[in-house]
Amino acid sequence: MFAVISDRGNQATVRIGDVVACDHQPDWNPGDTVTFDHVLLRSNEGEVAVGRPTVEGAQVTAEVVEHMRGKKEVVFRFKRRKNVRKKTGHRQSYTRVRITGIE
Repeated sequence: MFAVISDRGNQATVRIGDVVACDHQPDWNPGDTVTFDHVLLRSNEGEVAVGRPTVEGAQVTAEVVEHMRGKKEVVFRFKRRKNVRKKTGHRQSYTRVRITGIE
């Protein structure tokens, strides 16, 4: 059994027990239970339900595991022959959730 969910524009294929990194949600605390209502596809032992755009009545429940930050992405900008260089970095914040149920 698996499902394809959409969370704020990002799609993920999930199964029960998977740990998925979503965009950072500061109002979610570790241990909270959250539901994803935007289920695009649900498969259950050969039965496939494809939504247009979402599957009616389907939802995925998950438990918040932790808040984390991704690896550092280095951004290096320069203009050749002008002695212009700028090096910056970025670390994206994520919230990790464990999938507990697909209905």
